[in-house]
Amino acid sequence: MWHDMGWGGMWFGWVFWIIVIGLVVYAIVRATTGRQQTSQSSNETPLDILKKRYAKGEINKEQFEEMKKNLE
Repeated sequence: MWHDMGWGGMWFGWVFWIIVIGLVVYAIVRATTGRQQTSQSSNETPLDILKKRYAKGEINKEQFEEMKKNLE
C-alpha cells in the first residue's frame, strides 16, 4: 500500500504537518500579542485619552479645556 506513494508522498506528508504546526503556532502568537496590546491600552486614564485626541486634532482647544474640567 505505502510502496505506491514513493518518496514524493512521504515528503508531502512531512511538509503538510510542518505547515499545520506552523499555522497553529502563528495563531497562538497572534492571539497572545493582541491581548497584551489591549491590556496596555486599558491602563490609560481618561485624561491621557483626551490629551491624545487633542494632539491628533480630533478636538479643538476649547473642547479640550471643557472636557478636562469635566474630568477633574
